[in-house]
Amino acid sequence: MRAGRVVSPVLVGREKELARLVALVDRAPAVAVVEGEAGIGKSRLTSELLGGPAVAGLRVLAGACVQIREPFPLGPVVEALRGRASELAGAALSPVAGALRELLPELAGVLPETPPPLDDRAAERHRVFRGLAEVLTALGPAVLAVEDLHWADGQTVEFLTYLMSVLPGTLRVVLTYRGEEASGAVRAITARAPDTIAAEHLVLPPLDTTQTRVMASAILEAEEVTAEFAEHLCLRASGLPLAVQELLALLRTRGTLIRWEGGWARRALEELDVPSGVRASVQERVARLSAGAKEVAERAAVLGLPMPVAELAGNDVGAIDEVLGSGLFADTGGLVGFRHVLAAQAVYEAIPLGRRQALHAAAADTVRGLRPVPLGRLAHHLRQAGRAGQWVEAAIEAAEQASRLGDDAEAARLLEDVLRDDTGLPPARRAELTVRLGWAALELLRPPPVADLVTGALEQDVPPPLRGHLRLLLALHLERTRIDGARIGEAFARAAEDLSGEPGLAAWAMAGVGRPPSGLPLEETRSWLERALATLPAVADPAMRMLVLGKIAMIFVVMGDPRWAELTDDLRRETAGRRLLRREVNAYRSIGGAALFGGHHREGRRLLTAAVEDGAEPDLRGRLEMRCLVNLAAADYFEGSWQGLPAKMQELRDHFGDEPHERILVDIVTACVGAVQGRQEAALPPLLDVAAEARTRGQYDDLVLPLSMLLRLAAARGEPEPAIEAVAEASVHWEASELWPVAVRALPGLTEALLAAGRPGEAADVVARHAARLAGLDAPLAAPALAQARGLLAEAGGQWERAAAEFAAAADAFERVPARYEAAQADEHAAAALFALDDPAAATRLGRAVTAYVDLGARWDLDRATGLGRRWGVRPATQSTPAQAGNDHALSARQEQVARLAAEGLTNQEIARELFLSPKTVDKHVSAAMRKVGARSRTELARHLLPGN
Repeated sequence: MRAGRVVSPVLVGREKELARLVALVDRAPAVAVVEGEAGIGKSRLTSELLGGPAVAGLRVLAGACVQIREPFPLGPVVEALRGRASELAGAALSPVAGALRELLPELAGVLPETPPPLDDRAAERHRVFRGLAEVLTALGPAVLAVEDLHWADGQTVEFLTYLMSVLPGTLRVVLTYRGEEASGAVRAITARAPDTIAAEHLVLPPLDTTQTRVMASAILEAEEVTAEFAEHLCLRASGLPLAVQELLALLRTRGTLIRWEGGWARRALEELDVPSGVRASVQERVARLSAGAKEVAERAAVLGLPMPVAELAGNDVGAIDEVLGSGLFADTGGLVGFRHVLAAQAVYEAIPLGRRQALHAAAADTVRGLRPVPLGRLAHHLRQAGRAGQWVEAAIEAAEQASRLGDDAEAARLLEDVLRDDTGLPPARRAELTVRLGWAALELLRPPPVADLVTGALEQDVPPPLRGHLRLLLALHLERTRIDGARIGEAFARAAEDLSGEPGLAAWAMAGVGRPPSGLPLEETRSWLERALATLPAVADPAMRMLVLGKIAMIFVVMGDPRWAELTDDLRRETAGRRLLRREVNAYRSIGGAALFGGHHREGRRLLTAAVEDGAEPDLRGRLEMRCLVNLAAADYFEGSWQGLPAKMQELRDHFGDEPHERILVDIVTACVGAVQGRQEAALPPLLDVAAEARTRGQYDDLVLPLSMLLRLAAARGEPEPAIEAVAEASVHWEASELWPVAVRALPGLTEALLAAGRPGEAADVVARHAARLAGLDAPLAAPALAQARGLLAEAGGQWERAAAEFAAAADAFERVPARYEAAQADEHAAAALFALDDPAAATRLGRAVTAYVDLGARWDLDRATGLGRRWGVRPATQSTPAQAGNDHALSARQEQVARLAAEGLTNQEIARELFLSPKTVDKHVSAAMRKVGARSRTELARHLLPGN
């Protein structure tokens, strides 16, 4: 029986989506995302676009990600560009494009010479990205299509994210992926695309009965099929175009389709026992092939990629033709393979285990003969064939290639697989591979948990240099959790002893021991820091020296040791006039973040800004830059620059959802701003939760923020004791680590809470102890915080003149830091004292406080301050409106944009796709908008926002 047509000759059910894509490629720069489940027709829609008249005159650059990865980053981009040498001939490429020579040897004849190495993985990667963008620009008007991004390697995702920020004006980009399998990073590729880029996000729905009927008619070459048949077919295929095609092919093969009055119908309704989906359909079709054709199909399913006919069938070319005739295979430029990955997967799953292993062994022999050898695929086949020893060696070779090409994610994945699955490695070899894994994992934004593997390697007999690397890596990986401080400190200390021959790593370990809270006696902690400082001159690598210098300076600044400023000056001198290497960015970030908590707000912001703007990878959203952005958002909070801060924190929260250290700081700032701008009752639970988590993880420097806010809330509610107890527990750690410049931030709140609890003597003792310990330290917050606390003591004793003077001095000093919110509180207290003295300057001080509260959106502070004015018959004038801070009535630009779409009837999922946000973020914006306008439903929201409602 003739097989007949298998694939629909016309595009069905996707006319609107194709029209949107056609309209998009008429503009540039542009990006389109095509999202949908497997078999929904993403590839067919893309091929219709790329093969149609809309792209006439444009270069079509196409590549696809594959399920079995190779240790070769940027695979789909390389696939799209590797054959373009003739089109680049004569192009004026800058030297940076020479960085592509190893990645694209096919273009070597048209690329500049390879530039000198940078000795910095992030900088090298960024240079490659710049080179790729330059080549794409040189190719002129083009469409770049990258399919199946749910299987993309990390660098492909990073590059496409970068490309969105520099998209050439002649380029259109089409991206496809399965939504349910795509990572957050894949979805975020287009999230920060500039407004100048035209964008579409298409989510392909299943076919309905009518569309299924049209597709079946086209495949069966009939005018129509019966409505009953189409309905049953749509139901069994779940509306998936691929499933419709496969089921029709199966029914034809079975002979259960007949012509009936000019159309097609089922022979009998009860006889069509077609299994749902694709799997059983494909398996039954394969079972009906001849033995030779079936063997070819199974071999192709195991190989997983289109192959030359000779490699796939040997001398049995007829078998290839039979499978091609069945419609299961497709011929693409001389390479033959399954038409769809789901069909290959269905065939693969039906192969018995023993035969499957034998086919994998044969596949390994086949791919070993390819040039270049696809190491990732070779390792995969050897593993599935049960050849453990050969698999280990192939996987290690693949990991080495991945590492050489800067693909740390793939290197880490391969090495972790080897180390977790193979127990027969000699101890030294296992230790060596574990060290490679540990360093590769630390390069990643979200490192895999490998501390257990490092610990296991240390339990073996390992030579000292390797043992030192392992102990340092153990400490660094444990440090990311910060749960067991004593174990972290011990690992750092033992690493320092083992690394005596490597001064850079030894100094890094010494600084790690000295980082508070270390659990060691203070004298011992200082001794380790001094050892690290003394070791610095022996560190030959400048970038490593700056990294360690940054860690020492970071500790000095929170301890109030003025030498941090000298070290920072050394860092600036060493890096002046050039882009920063990754380790230098880390140094700037470490010092800048610590400087913020130590009260050096302006200097901290300058250092963090330099880390972002002068880093070698300024356009990437890598781990280091995102950590800098978290600290810069914290700087906004510290300084009192709160406009748009909640939305910024939500975006960062979405990014760092599974990165606990940064996420906690994001949650702390969010909770503190929410406490000030919202209602006290709603503010307590998030503050208590984030304070508990920070305490559990030992983030005591971060803990000062939520505890300071809890103290003020507790005093205002008349329930100060629980907050006082929480601060007493944290103070043990602050004092043991000598973090006085950090701890003093909580002093005014603690003093106020102790006074509210009727414990003035303890309050005075706390203030005196802080003053004594802060004497001689470099602590910008000491003067204003001590003045504020002394003012509170004087106020409690009715000493109004002294209180007014202390509060005024505190307010002015806080403004200089700057710490605008704290300055406003001091101004308010100064006004109260001045009112008691009948001093006309009270109104001026109160006006300053009210103006700041309004600008900050500090709702409960503003209510209290205006109440103070009313009691004294004063209504202070303000110079700004609460809208600036996003109060309870004014919508931010993003909230209004989301709310209008919600009012128009779009769901959260639809809005998320339209604006490239997460559904959770959309929900928050909708809830905030409804609260601000007083709407109880989306219908009411529409009445508020849409004209005519």
